[in-house]
Amino acid sequence: MVHKLMTEHEKADIVMESIKIQEAGDKEKAMALRRTVPLQPWLAKFIKEKSGADFLIENGYNLAEAEAEYGPGWLNS
Repeated sequence: MVHKLMTEHEKADIVMESIKIQEAGDKEKAMALRRTVPLQPWLAKFIKEKSGADFLIENGYNLAEAEAEYGPGWLNS
């Protein structure tokens, strides 16, 4: 899956949409939508250290900001 960087406005729109979806009762769809928002690099690194790279990959988190900060291949190093 290709992840992309987003503006703060795009991130806010997605979060607001995910809240509406969750309030409508579809928690899985809401969480999947939230995962499209790039994780902050420090948080992606923390999750990698605590849960492993596979956790981030298998759960479909957007790692575009972490890759931009840490460079390509950071997840497997």
